[in-house]
Amino acid sequence: MRLTLLAPELIWPEPADQYTLGKLPVPAFEWLSSHAEFKRQPRLPFEVALARQFGLGDRNFGALRLLGEDVSEDAVDGHWLCADPVHLRFHQERIILADAGAFDLDEEEARALATSLNEEFADIGKFHVATSRRWYLRLKTPVEHAAEPISAVAGRRVDGEISDKDATLTRWLNEVQMFLHGHPVNERRQDEGKPVINSLWLWGGGRLSRPKPGSFTAAWSNNPLAIGLARAAGMPVHPVPAGLAETLAMASPGTNQLVVLDNLLPAVLYEDSEGWRSTWEALESNWFLPLQKALGRQIETLNIVAPTIYGELSWSLTGRDRWKFWRKGLPLAAMATALAEGKS
Repeated sequence: MRLTLLAPELIWPEPADQYTLGKLPVPAFEWLSSHAEFKRQPRLPFEVALARQFGLGDRNFGALRLLGEDVSEDAVDGHWLCADPVHLRFHQERIILADAGAFDLDEEEARALATSLNEEFADIGKFHVATSRRWYLRLKTPVEHAAEPISAVAGRRVDGEISDKDATLTRWLNEVQMFLHGHPVNERRQDEGKPVINSLWLWGGGRLSRPKPGSFTAAWSNNPLAIGLARAAGMPVHPVPAGLAETLAMASPGTNQLVVLDNLLPAVLYEDSEGWRSTWEALESNWFLPLQKALGRQIETLNIVAPTIYGELSWSLTGRDRWKFWRKGLPLAAMATALAEGKS
């Protein structure tokens, strides 16, 4: 079997943070990485790296992610954007964006806000709420709107990203922000000391794109964008199992499987170092340790792809690589330092 793991943020983005990186026991990954052919490509947002696994570029994520939600394919007709609710705040004269993963927002609040937006801005388009964190907007008149995916801006400065005052959607977004400011949901949240939903992050606009049939036999993911990409490609897609053993039990020999393990990403976006470490320990025991044992047996070819702040990192192995006894692995802390210094 051939297996590709797409695992964003395998390396913590702060190389000097020894509390997070230091003494993290991941010997199986160290062994795999030391025996692999390593490549480092320019940095890409997770969503773009994911789409490239399906042969697509960096657009039309809205329709594709919506297809990965619990909707029919007919419902994805039209020009869609991701319209994720966010909280913009000033910090040291900079605008910082927090997406709804960084604070509590329940379904009732989300739907109340979206209902009001649909009533107020019916001439622009229609909002659809899949979850409290993931909203969509179907535009009546398609508009080009270039914006980074949400994972590239969450928790980061966005001054330059929203400074294009001539863009049609940006001008309209100013009206949305003023409308949200006085909404009863936000007034109540402010009284309760909670972050208000004072803007939307619009990205991934376009009609549904269909990837060409690729080399993967099936995909395994809980991520709606990955699910939508697989569905658009006509590829079977399954929920991520607890570990490699279940994948091997369900997948046929000789196939090419894609597994998306994106559970380190939220910990990095929301600076949860303890969560990142505990998630890494689970990945080590459930995936990398079994992969070390399966390489050259059930697994003939293994590719690990990791979009990180250091670039898109990839490690490629075949069954023959397990016999390279002379290669020694680097701890994650040493790997992060080498990457930061440009030595890898």
